[in-house]
Amino acid sequence: MVQTQCLGENLYAFFDGHVRQFLLVGPDRALLLDTGYDRSHLREAVRAVTDRPVQVLLTHGDPDHAGGLVDFDEAWLQERDWPLVKAPVKLHPLHQGDAFVCGDYRLEVVEIPGHTYGSVAFLDRGKGLLFPGDSVQKDGPIYLFGNHRNVGLYIQSQRSLLALAGEVHTVYPCHHDCPIDPVYIGRNLEDTLALQAGTLPSEPTPGMPCRTYRGKWTAFYCTEADRCRTAGN
Repeated sequence: MVQTQCLGENLYAFFDGHVRQFLLVGPDRALLLDTGYDRSHLREAVRAVTDRPVQVLLTHGDPDHAGGLVDFDEAWLQERDWPLVKAPVKLHPLHQGDAFVCGDYRLEVVEIPGHTYGSVAFLDRGKGLLFPGDSVQKDGPIYLFGNHRNVGLYIQSQRSLLALAGEVHTVYPCHHDCPIDPVYIGRNLEDTLALQAGTLPSEPTPGMPCRTYRGKWTAFYCTEADRCRTAGN
């Protein structure tokens, strides 16, 4: 069952116990960030908050973020993640610097490939808010295993986000603790550099074809092959 939480003026979170989505409501329309699983029936929760037209923006194409597109007609998603979407919907591209205005909110697209090749964050510079999808978390685990992940690109993206951290005072991750302090951008970067260097302890992940690497601040699901994947491959 999806739980609805008011995070601030015209800002809501939906949580099914595993993954969050966010809704920004303006006078003429609403912006929905991610759609949950196909079983989440998120549209019903959205309609309980607002009857305004809803524009769907996706942080990335993993099924716990894009599966709920079965209940919507179209969405905006960075093109490198289009192959991950299974729902028969119309997709529109997202690019670095694209902006979406909804009432007092202005979300700017920041491309942050790594968790997936098409991952993006949405940044509201005026309000100091960052919606990073799965790419910034406290504790984790952050998924970095599989052919559509890239540890080298993830590190580059964390550096890009760290350069913006001075404009952020609140981070809204889709998993685990929420909200969190932007200090976790740097902490995620620190732990991922240790992951790449091979200095993090690890253990097999029960029921999954990967290992759990535990950093000082964050854990990662990864394999040895994924750990060595650089930005160029």
